[in-house]
Amino acid sequence: MAQITKDWFAFQILDEIQAQYWELVKLVLNTESMDNNEKQYWFDILPSMTDEQVDRLFDILETERRKLEDLEVKYQEEIKTLNEKHLIEWQEYQTKESREKIKKAEADDNDNSASADDVLKMLDDF
Repeated sequence: MAQITKDWFAFQILDEIQAQYWELVKLVLNTESMDNNEKQYWFDILPSMTDEQVDRLFDILETERRKLEDLEVKYQEEIKTLNEKHLIEWQEYQTKESREKIKKAEADDNDNSASADDVLKMLDDF
């Protein structure tokens, strides 16, 4: 009897089952559709299952794995697209903000320049 620990849970699996159905054991251990007690249940009944039932369980879990993998790829692409879109929007916002700061600084310089001209004119008037 082998003991396999995954996510702090110790599964008890017959050595023969682990040797004969190692791919199925791996699929059961990694599935997200079962809790740990359900996984242990499948390990416990696996020796009494027919070949057809074992094949069916394998097909179900392999299909689940592939579909989840496909979804992960799809959502990673969507996340990348959204991140790129938001990066462009952020850069546009920063550019707009920088332009506004430059305009304000230029306006302040013009105000200061006008004040200096007013002071010179006042001095000339004396």
